[in-house]
Amino acid sequence: MNDNASRTHFYFVDEAGDLTLFNKKGQPLLGRDGVSYFFMVGVALLPNPSDAQQKLDELRRNLLADPYFRGVPSFQPEEKKTALAFHAKDDLPEVRREVFKLLVQLGIKMLVIIRAKSALISEGQALFRYGRKLQANDIYDDLVKRLFKNLLHKADHNEIVFARRGTGPRYEALQTAIEGARQNFMAQWGDRGNSTHQIHSAYPHQHAGLQVVDYYLWALQRLYERGEDRYFNLLASDFRLIMDIDDKRHKPYGSWYSDKNPLTLEKLAWKFYQTKK
Repeated sequence: MNDNASRTHFYFVDEAGDLTLFNKKGQPLLGRDGVSYFFMVGVALLPNPSDAQQKLDELRRNLLADPYFRGVPSFQPEEKKTALAFHAKDDLPEVRREVFKLLVQLGIKMLVIIRAKSALISEGQALFRYGRKLQANDIYDDLVKRLFKNLLHKADHNEIVFARRGTGPRYEALQTAIEGARQNFMAQWGDRGNSTHQIHSAYPHQHAGLQVVDYYLWALQRLYERGEDRYFNLLASDFRLIMDIDDKRHKPYGSWYSDKNPLTLEKLAWKFYQTKK
């Protein structure tokens, strides 16, 4: 990738939560241990991926050299965790704090789309009555298409890096989803120019941008799943848009949070307690 290319945007895409909906008997698994209440896909726009890579690598080197962390399992190379790449779920709280302090300096713009798994379960049950199955990849690809609908026209060229899901890169399916996003935008707004895009599929240690989006999604997931807002509040100003498409209390298309309608724990309190009943 060439960070100096004129009018090139660099997007990094990851997910949080899981798409486990039913057991082998077709019974809903919502609320079981290890099963999330929500599934989200996020995209981070990095103004300078090389700068982010350099600063995150430098931070990791400094932490690895710190005697305070000597002997910590996640810092051992063979564990392939913090020693290889930052990953919010695996990193120690002391490490997360340092990463958070760095992230707010990088000029990140974050967009996220969220599905409530209670709604997905209802959709899956409806499809089953017609002899069809709700596929995890179909859910993911639909969210990608919605996320990128209003993004692709903003630059002459877009470099899009997806965190690998499962055993394969799924280039063709992701290409179809991105092309669907472009077609949906043109159907609504007309042709705004012939932007191009290149799709990549990678692991977090290969691109710092994937470590960045992981941290933002982790913070948002803690807000939605546990009602903990202290992590989200550290990064809140970088979330440009959060689309909670199953919260249709006020709008048929869901609740959208942005600078004009900032997301707070108070706005989610009804949802958090409702899921735990």
